[in-house]
Amino acid sequence: MPQEIFASSVFFRLVIGGNDLGRFNTCSGLGAQVEVEQFAEGGNNGFAWQLPTRITWTNITLTRPVTSDTTKISRWLGQIIQRAERKNGEIVALKPDLTPIARWQVLGIIPVSWQGPSFDPSNAQAAVETLEIAHLGLQPS
Repeated sequence: MPQEIFASSVFFRLVIGGNDLGRFNTCSGLGAQVEVEQFAEGGNNGFAWQLPTRITWTNITLTRPVTSDTTKISRWLGQIIQRAERKNGEIVALKPDLTPIARWQVLGIIPVSWQGPSFDPSNAQAAVETLEIAHLGLQPS
């Protein structure tokens, strides 16, 4: 029986509209919530129907230490400022040797926020940037 590799990856690669924005250390928010409406059917007292109505997708937040890829985010945001256009993209979970574990197609991406690094000489921690994106849905790749 072959040993299965679990998705305890170290990196996530983000590509939006063919534009590779580099690797990130954390990725959160890959999720959705389905709103459910209850419907009580006359004569059926054993249960109420649970009817799905709308799906909402959570925003995705990616973080990483500042690297040479940080300028890729600045360029991408500059393009969005010129023309705000939703583009499809992909998030790829990578093993430490950078081989893919899993892929998600992300539909209709638009940036929500970018938080650049804080430089504090009294703090020896790495400078970190955070990117939050909204989207119209996920599909397995």
